[in-house]
Amino acid sequence: MPYRAPVGDIRFILTHVVPLAPVAGTDQFAEATSDLAEAILTEAGKLCDTVLAPVQRAGDLTPARLENGVVRTSPGFAEAFNAIREGGWVSVCAPAEHGGMGLPQCLNMAIHDMMSGACLSLQLSPLMTQGQIEALDHHASDDLKSLYLPKLISGEWAGTMNLTEAQAGSDVGALRTKAEPNGNGTYAITGQKIFISWGDSDLTENICHLVLARLPGAAEGTKGISLFLVPKFIPDADGNPGQANAVKVVSLEHKMGLHGSPTCVMAYEGATGWLVGEEGRGMAAMFTMMNNARLGVAMQGIGVAEAACQAATEYAAERQQFGPIIHHADVRRMLAGMRADVFAARSIALACAQAIDIGAATGEADWLARAAFLTPIAKAFGTETGMRVSETAMQVHGGMGFIEETGVAQFYRDVRVTAIYEGTNGIQAMDLVGRKLSDGGEAAYRLLEEIETGAEAARAALPDLAEEVWAAAETLREATEWMVAQAPKDRQAGGAAYLRAFARVLGGHFHLRAAMAEGGRRALAAFYIRRTLPQHAADLAEARDGAETVFALTTEALGL
Repeated sequence: MPYRAPVGDIRFILTHVVPLAPVAGTDQFAEATSDLAEAILTEAGKLCDTVLAPVQRAGDLTPARLENGVVRTSPGFAEAFNAIREGGWVSVCAPAEHGGMGLPQCLNMAIHDMMSGACLSLQLSPLMTQGQIEALDHHASDDLKSLYLPKLISGEWAGTMNLTEAQAGSDVGALRTKAEPNGNGTYAITGQKIFISWGDSDLTENICHLVLARLPGAAEGTKGISLFLVPKFIPDADGNPGQANAVKVVSLEHKMGLHGSPTCVMAYEGATGWLVGEEGRGMAAMFTMMNNARLGVAMQGIGVAEAACQAATEYAAERQQFGPIIHHADVRRMLAGMRADVFAARSIALACAQAIDIGAATGEADWLARAAFLTPIAKAFGTETGMRVSETAMQVHGGMGFIEETGVAQFYRDVRVTAIYEGTNGIQAMDLVGRKLSDGGEAAYRLLEEIETGAEAARAALPDLAEEVWAAAETLREATEWMVAQAPKDRQAGGAAYLRAFARVLGGHFHLRAAMAEGGRRALAAFYIRRTLPQHAADLAEARDGAETVFALTTEALGL
């Protein structure tokens, strides 16, 4: 089925549920008017529908390949990427002084939502570049900025992120890649990195790698890591790609999905690099890029969920089994659950983007804390929604969902990695109940106060739904108080369940807002609040069980 970018749903959320207006009310984003937002979303939707979606299947069926040391991309990807570049879509939130549009993440992430639904494999490339732009803008020297940012922002060059090594995944501090000073302000980078998304391609004339490495005598662990910019081709005196650097693609990973996105094993053999930021502060600089990417990955899950939901709904309307199966109760239950979860996840992610924008524009501590608190929730819930909805879409298709020719299995195969990369969802949960509750729960309590206030305001019009949301928020408040009082081990054991519960309650809050804004949204809100929101109680029971039952199991009991 043809993909249709959900411009209307995004427009509704940015108008009534997570409004763009407060973002546009800041000096920094004053140009992000409703008229401009409408134009951008409409044009991005057209790009996704007519250019990106048509290459989705080609990326799966004809994967990227390594040929004579160069990655050759899937059929149609070069033309589709040129449309992204020529339309300026890489530059949406990039700094204006280097050629970017300087628009808010609310709009940028809405675009990534649509791009992900259209063709996730290709969307990864501009997402990585945007993350590198942000990292360089915050941490690089003025000379590096002036040389690299215009090229990256224009889409002429692309950016990557190189963290992972065979022995150093989530434990980044175990990396072995070395950086030796060359005596001229540059460094010789030597080591091997794995799982590098879009580590090479024929789409751009240069590829710029941000590489974590350790300088001589540096401390062990993450404190001794520095960040370096290592281009595939060293720029010449005119800033154009010159001599080939000592970096190469060793191989491409053979993956479950995302076949159109080349995931590379990269080898650095004394490659020339430039220090980004201060020595030993590489993780701080890299996290600038990773935080951007984590919200982008949330949008990947949501975008694929949207596409899978569309495919399942159309199939159910056409498939005849005692009449169209869309009229069967169980199929209708699945379709409604998919659509309700997509709306909840999209609203949470856009609320995170809104907080990022207002925090960046005002520097207000409460908004910055909200953005930090919502990021792991958005990432984990958005990607889990992608997996859950894609799996359900296969179920709606019945046996045909298991047949590759229908294309529906690709949604699940492509989206499955989103719960793994940019910090596994387990790490997101640990971050939420660890660092993000280290303020004594203040950021959480402010959100809960907002949810309860919204529920109180809805009592007159929607008393039953409002009461359910208010009660859920109260239960979550009690669980938060419990979490704050626990030792780290008990928090971590219940972290994933606590994150799910918080996402569920936020979803109820946003569905209630939608129902208050438009009568036609009330049926979906009622479905979510009555059938899905109650799951938060079971999640919180699990969260409050602590670590004892988890660690009481011996390794023998686990099957070793």
